[in-house]
Amino acid sequence: QVQLVEAGGGLVQAGGSLRLSCAASGRTFSTYAKGWFRQAPGKEREFVAAITWTGGNTYYADSVRGRFTISRDNAKNTVYLQMNSLKPEDTAVYYCAVSACSGYRCYDRNNYDYWGQGTQVTVSS
Repeated sequence: QVQLVEAGGGLVQAGGSLRLSCAASGRTFSTYAKGWFRQAPGKEREFVAAITWTGGNTYYADSVRGRFTISRDNAKNTVYLQMNSLKPEDTAVYYCAVSACSGYRCYDRNNYDYWGQGTQVTVSS
């Protein structure tokens, strides 16, 4: 059974940092792209960042570019999201996901096949 388990969420003040991780089990996703999405109350789930299976290409939403960094460790079947300079508007449940996507397709949540259960990130002002 495939499982994606996120960790690292929590409460942080504006300007602070958090590092999310997402560990996969049940199968190896070393040749899949991995992404992070987030969903705030009353809003649709939105793309945050994605990384190709080699790690050679990364994609970011405009709202987080320059503040967030996505990375992966294929040996550990894990993807990370380093979040710096956090803002109250970053408050959301953050989900990791896995996809066979490439390029612009990695921005679309409909192209992701497996999802984690989410981890709450709350940024206070």
